[in-house]
Amino acid sequence: MEKLSISKTKKIVLSALMLATFIILDRFISINIQILALNFSSIAIMLVAIYCGPKYSTLVALLGDLIAALLFPFGSYFVGFTIANAIMGLIYGLYLYKKHEEKNSKIILSAIASNLVVLVVVNMIMNTFFIHFMYGKAFWILFTSRIIPQIILTVLNTVFIVVLEKVLRPFAKKYLYEVEEND
Repeated sequence: MEKLSISKTKKIVLSALMLATFIILDRFISINIQILALNFSSIAIMLVAIYCGPKYSTLVALLGDLIAALLFPFGSYFVGFTIANAIMGLIYGLYLYKKHEEKNSKIILSAIASNLVVLVVVNMIMNTFFIHFMYGKAFWILFTSRIIPQIILTVLNTVFIVVLEKVLRPFAKKYLYEVEEND
């Protein structure tokens, strides 16, 4: 029986490419104000999560935030945001890894579930608390002011990753996967 797998070398190369993509999306193609950041850098993390798994997506999220903060800073660095990004990478990896190999509806449900967990745990609770801690603004005022933009971003991220995964699926099968023979 044939089984498709991605070699460790290809996972490392894909992770490095997505790390660079993450930094570009995070620092150059984003809207950043003191209490709100709108960007699509999580798309790169989700792609790593889909094809490489939670180890790689966590590492890309952690290193991406750290490298971006060191090379292209805006505001002061706070380690909490790096930890939140790593947790986001872990959540995406746990929810999305290998879901594209199953039915199409599985990736859609996994994308919705992972983005909702990231929305609540990382974006709304952790990041809002870190902003509250850094700037001394009232938590609930920050929380309520961030709800609508974060929900919009979550919906867009979900749609983008489902469409992008579907578009990239034939290329992944052709260039990433290798046939692994099982006896």
